[in-house]
Amino acid sequence: MLVVENLSVNYGGVRALRGVSLKVDQGQICTLIGSNGAGKSTTVRAISGQIKGMGGSIISGCITFEDQAITTIPVHHIARLGVVQVPEGRRVFPNLTVRENLFMGGYNRSRDSGFASDIEHIFSLFPRLKERYNQLGGTLSGGERQMLAIGRAIMAKPKLIMMDEPSLGLAPNVVDEVFDIIQDINSAGTTILLIEQNAMAALSVSDYGYVLETGEIRMEGPGKELLDDERVINAYLG
Repeated sequence: MLVVENLSVNYGGVRALRGVSLKVDQGQICTLIGSNGAGKSTTVRAISGQIKGMGGSIISGCITFEDQAITTIPVHHIARLGVVQVPEGRRVFPNLTVRENLFMGGYNRSRDSGFASDIEHIFSLFPRLKERYNQLGGTLSGGERQMLAIGRAIMAKPKLIMMDEPSLGLAPNVVDEVFDIIQDINSAGTTILLIEQNAMAALSVSDYGYVLETGEIRMEGPGKELLDDERVINAYLG
């Protein structure tokens, strides 16, 4: 479904990614783990098209989605193909209500009969969002904002959701809840690319994983095998 080949990104004189290659098969949960500053967010921004146009940035390599090259096409075209990102830090619209935030996720959709049913589906996944339907996004807790950011992504009817650090800053019980929902979304047919520092949680739910260190892929394999790899245990699992 998604293939990244020999991706390199330079910011000015800093080489953030060095020949990164990975693939995400349809129906998978695939994880990219690594420490802070390893290049995880740069990778997902490059896939979603956000690197292009950033001052001083140079991107090379090839990114394809469903056999279509997307390396050089605009962000909104990539989103229309079905690649949707849940950004690091949630980034909900603080002055819009939960309802309005969700509607923004469906901005590129026509208001067909499926719009209302998709809202109800999101509420079945996140009952707390229904309770806060008319509450401003900026007044929600961190966990609720993460749920809203995921719900907003679902409203775009994506084929692939890329989640950038979905567990960051959340209480352990909320992290468990978010990862349960991630598995539910995947079971319903959506392919997921997780970008995470929380290696234990991410690899536990993943079909396949990649380990990124200083801009390069150092290890890869099935999620459960990486969990048992002593190099991963020593570096990320303590």
